[in-house]
Amino acid sequence: MEVLGIDIGGSGIKGALVNSVTGKMLTKRHRIPTPEGRKPKDMARVVSEIVKHFDHKGPVGVGFPTVIKHGICKSPGNLHKKWLGLNVKELFSEVTGLPVTVVNDADAAGYATMNYGIGKGKKGLVVMITIGTGLGSGAFFDGELIPNFELGQIPYKKYKKIELWAADSAKEREGLSYKQWGKRFNKFLEYVELIIAPDLVILGGGASKDFDQYKDCIHIETPVIPAELRNHAGIIGAAAAALHQAPKD
Repeated sequence: MEVLGIDIGGSGIKGALVNSVTGKMLTKRHRIPTPEGRKPKDMARVVSEIVKHFDHKGPVGVGFPTVIKHGICKSPGNLHKKWLGLNVKELFSEVTGLPVTVVNDADAAGYATMNYGIGKGKKGLVVMITIGTGLGSGAFFDGELIPNFELGQIPYKKYKKIELWAADSAKEREGLSYKQWGKRFNKFLEYVELIIAPDLVILGGGASKDFDQYKDCIHIETPVIPAELRNHAGIIGAAAAALHQAPKD
């Protein structure tokens, strides 16, 4: 079955057709820059353009960069304030005329890893941490998603949320070495371990490919491993989410 996966980011909105059985991308990804202002109507129009680009008539899965509960945006995050309280699922379904499933983007990356990547078959509480502008997190118990685990939002010292101090963006902004940043990231993982005691932590996002440069800074008891799908995880996971959640809608 072909599913269109769409990954919405702050700078670009990307999509590709995905084989729902293998998790393989069937097409090259198509990217359109995220409209300035990041307003609902403008971004919905881009989603519609991506659907038309692939001439797709089936289910669509969308990874969205903030908290989504029953299809509704519960926090605007880095998007326009008009997103708050908006039913994103209904908006995207209306503009595309297709059945659309919308999930948090970190949850989408987790879906990809747990269904087609290194997390497949892993039991217990598995947490996927996406390292980028922020610290996204997706939690799975025996392979089933526990939605909206926003661990990067934990307050820390003077910071409103710990991701402002420990995300990859902080490393770039402050010119930190991997060793300096790795100590910060380990502190974040210590909080994750203390609060939810996971059985496994999987790292995704841009910094996951450089895991060898900071793995010696990680000192928690929980096993920590890098993901494999990286840049395509959002698209593949959004497609997987459409399959997993469609029967429940």
